[in-house]
Amino acid sequence: MFNPAMDQDRVHHLAMRQEASARRALLPAWPRPDKELRVVSLEVDWVRFSTLNHRTKSEQMRVITQSGRSDLFTADPLGVEAQAEQYAILRGQDGFEDIKSDLKERGQQQPAVVTAEGVLINGNRRVAALRSLYLDDKVKSARYVMCLVLPADATMPELVDLETELQIAREFKEDYTWVNEALLIEEIFNREQKDWNRVSSRMHKTSNEVRTQYEKLQQLHQLVDLSNGTRHHADFVDNESAFTELAGYVRNKPAEEAASVRSAYFLGILTGVNYRSLRNLRRPDASTLVRSEIANNVTLAPLLEQQATDANDDLDILDDVLGEKPNALGGDLNGVLSFFASQGGKAETAFNGSNVSLSALMSSVGSAVDVAAEEASAQQQDGKAVTAPVGFVTEAIGKITKAAKALPKARTLVGWKEADFKAKLDELKAALSDLEVSA
Repeated sequence: MFNPAMDQDRVHHLAMRQEASARRALLPAWPRPDKELRVVSLEVDWVRFSTLNHRTKSEQMRVITQSGRSDLFTADPLGVEAQAEQYAILRGQDGFEDIKSDLKERGQQQPAVVTAEGVLINGNRRVAALRSLYLDDKVKSARYVMCLVLPADATMPELVDLETELQIAREFKEDYTWVNEALLIEEIFNREQKDWNRVSSRMHKTSNEVRTQYEKLQQLHQLVDLSNGTRHHADFVDNESAFTELAGYVRNKPAEEAASVRSAYFLGILTGVNYRSLRNLRRPDASTLVRSEIANNVTLAPLLEQQATDANDDLDILDDVLGEKPNALGGDLNGVLSFFASQGGKAETAFNGSNVSLSALMSSVGSAVDVAAEEASAQQQDGKAVTAPVGFVTEAIGKITKAAKALPKARTLVGWKEADFKAKLDELKAALSDLEVSA
């Protein structure tokens, strides 16, 4: 029985195509026992892109925020506007031109998967590439796309499970960004009663892997929330390493320490600091070190005063998002962080009584974060230097103790050389004498 919510004209058209096709193929990822589905060829400009496609979810969130249309992809998902926006997203993703070139050279190698009304569950990017080849580049061989057709009574949970399975399957795999994968994991986590084992089973990953992706996303949610709509999840695809290290560090840390490190990391991410530098700021006083560097810079110091005033109205929001109280751990970065988080897309900004280049100001603050990270690294090295002598002596004592226990047996074995042992013992005594003199 057809779903009455479907476009029945499209369902009828596709049903007629299926009747005219005798070809069938297996879809192992389909969750039902009967995995053999009909194969049909459909016009690339007739099939519809899935607006529920998790590979584009973060990009959709950005378009929704920028347009102010919360129902842009849901009010009429098969309509002209939603489909045009989805097509634009697919064409703008990394690797689109490579897919076009491959399809032009080799043609379609694997069938796409569509619902009973011709909505793509798998193969959205490939169909977008074929459509571009046909409509823009006039490649006649790209006019049709081969598709497996799902039953008309397929449910939404079945479709999500299918998409997840196809994401894992090597022959269908199209790369997710880490953000879109994490958004999918979050959706499954909430649907599966927050059971990590069930999520890991769905994603074919370990519980630790899916939980790490989820926790990275929670950090990203906070940074996007701070921007008041000026920055979007899709903007931070290239910052995966920083979010991985941040999420791993704050997982079991006290709230104040987590907030301090998070603030420093967020400011570093926004101002373009390399994650390898930021890892030196994984310490309780991270925000204090960064704030100190900004305060000691004559050019940047007014930023602290200006933003401290501007941020007063936002402190409650920041506290809710970051869990950080003003002056926590001796250094409040809330004002500066709020300022830079909300500046997305601007060329200039008001600073110290005049308009300045935002990119130049961000670069200067980024340099201050870098200096703070270098100072933290130097302090860490100094700390290691302080404890190194005792550590080395402790290690030596342990090895000498083990040597004494092993010596009696070694002397009974063929090949033992007493002279060599005594020579080494003399070296040890000389080294110990030198150490005592140095002390």
